[in-house]
Amino acid sequence: MLAGVLAAAVPFGVQLVVDTSAHAAQVTTLYYSSSGAPDYVTQIDQAAANWNNAVTDVRLVKGGSATIVFHETNDGQGSYTSTDGHGHGQIYLDRQQVAEGFAPTRIAAHELGHNLGLPDDYSGPCSEVMSGHGPGTSCTNAVPSAAEAAQVQRDWANAFAAVGGVRQAE
Repeated sequence: MLAGVLAAAVPFGVQLVVDTSAHAAQVTTLYYSSSGAPDYVTQIDQAAANWNNAVTDVRLVKGGSATIVFHETNDGQGSYTSTDGHGHGQIYLDRQQVAEGFAPTRIAAHELGHNLGLPDDYSGPCSEVMSGHGPGTSCTNAVPSAAEAAQVQRDWANAFAAVGGVRQAE
């Protein structure tokens, strides 16, 4: 039996072949660029890897025609993303927020979560990346919770379609 193909013997020596891969979830690849945030390349790559380890229906890959682009700012406004929640967005990492003690890998994972369609949940525990700055500077967790991963899996199971833009604050 071939991967993704089911073969069955039918009377009179005829073989019926059914492609079962069409029923498998479609994997969407989203490309990101960290070139606009040179001080945080390692942290951005780790945040993307954390999401890739948590979900299978969408993959974050560095390079290509990036639809998620990271930038650094130093304006004290806090990190944020301008996104449609469907894999297209501009992410701004605030150096002043990092200087205050917030973990840049957590910030990047949080902002990527918005680009994957998740909302803020500032009242959530440190174990949820979408709780953002809510738990304070002592929280460095940058790994999505099982519930966050499950929501992204549900949302991307059949490849999210792009829609209008939304700005999400960190």
